[in-house]
Amino acid sequence: MKEKPTIAPPTGRLGVLLPGLGAVATTYIAGLLLARRQQGKLFGSVAEQAHIRLGPRAAKRNPKIRDILPLANIDDVVFGGWDIFPDNAFEAARKAGVLSAEHLKEIESELSAINPMTGAFDRDFVKKLDGPHVKAGARNQMAKALFDDIERFKAEHRCDRLVMVWCGSTEVHHQAEDVHQSLTAFEDSLDSDDRRISPSMLYAYAALKLGIPYANGAPHLNNEIPALRELADATKTPMMGKDFKTGQTLIKTILAPGLKARMLGVHGWFSTNILGNRDGEVLDDPGSFRSKEVTKSSVLDTIFQSDVYPELYGDIYHKIRINYYPPRGDEKEAWDNIDLFGWLGYPMQLKVNFLCRDSILAAPVVHDLVLFLDLAKRAGLSGVQEWLGFYFKSPLTIDQLPPEHDLFIQQLKLKNTLRELAGEVPITHLEDR
Repeated sequence: MKEKPTIAPPTGRLGVLLPGLGAVATTYIAGLLLARRQQGKLFGSVAEQAHIRLGPRAAKRNPKIRDILPLANIDDVVFGGWDIFPDNAFEAARKAGVLSAEHLKEIESELSAINPMTGAFDRDFVKKLDGPHVKAGARNQMAKALFDDIERFKAEHRCDRLVMVWCGSTEVHHQAEDVHQSLTAFEDSLDSDDRRISPSMLYAYAALKLGIPYANGAPHLNNEIPALRELADATKTPMMGKDFKTGQTLIKTILAPGLKARMLGVHGWFSTNILGNRDGEVLDDPGSFRSKEVTKSSVLDTIFQSDVYPELYGDIYHKIRINYYPPRGDEKEAWDNIDLFGWLGYPMQLKVNFLCRDSILAAPVVHDLVLFLDLAKRAGLSGVQEWLGFYFKSPLTIDQLPPEHDLFIQQLKLKNTLRELAGEVPITHLEDR
């Protein structure tokens, strides 16, 4: 057994700060509140539900992850957030339409007590939304207001630790420029109200500046920029992103590794979605859709390794569509058609129709990131946490290395990191020969 790393205990309250108090955030909050009352199970959460093998198979050691690592208790979590709409968490959850009226009624008083702080917002970055509950002023003034919000929340709720997870809408696609290349340039640009600094970057900046672990659940440019990487290293703060891996892309990263493992070729992969929640409305704008398209498209590239297997995957045609369809609400439907080929090049087809609930899939991802980023902070880890790539469509990497998208490789890295944090030996599956 390895020497167990020193991890500070999860004493006191953990404050969870959520920019974007919409469908995902309120579904997550409601789930924890119901679980506290023994009125719901946190299915989908690896941190809460998964067991982890320790040592060789013959040892038959297979405890729950929560039983071997000092994770925060859900009873110690308190919630806060920001939104450009003034609805409290109960009203926001009711409008989102994810959870039943019966479930929401059980926790109405607790949800109603969670009122969003005014959001940092610039409509140039989210063209389909325009809320009244926004911060005024230039970029540096909005950043200062976020610092004040965080410090006030921490004091009012007597929090010992904080974690922030972006659950807001997808911003328009844009590339990193000179203002994003260093912390000095970034902070100078805040003072000059440079509009190339997005609102979401202000949240990431505030969190990392204060040493608060941060994750970006959306696909737009955010904490991967050099300036914020530099800040995370300087403040010794763990962070990760980007874009929660939930519906269609989750299925892709399960299926594609299987096809490649059996050396089955793919001519084309067509993916389309319909959904009607706020995310669907935002993605109806071409600029925001482009941010999503980039992260959804990238997963097949590294899994299939077309440069290594040109005959199998060199000419793959990958098409992605997202269609806003209001009647569907949060219940997304995803269709995939895969044209593949096998022995002697004979063609086959695989078709998938996934009727999923977007926020039901995203809520446990938020929960795991909250628990694992808090654990990372208490363990003294900092910067990009590649072992959490399991949860993202476009995982951040160290030194700009290509990300790993194979879900099963990501799972192995996640669990081996947890084993090391528990003072256990990583599993290679060679120990049972």
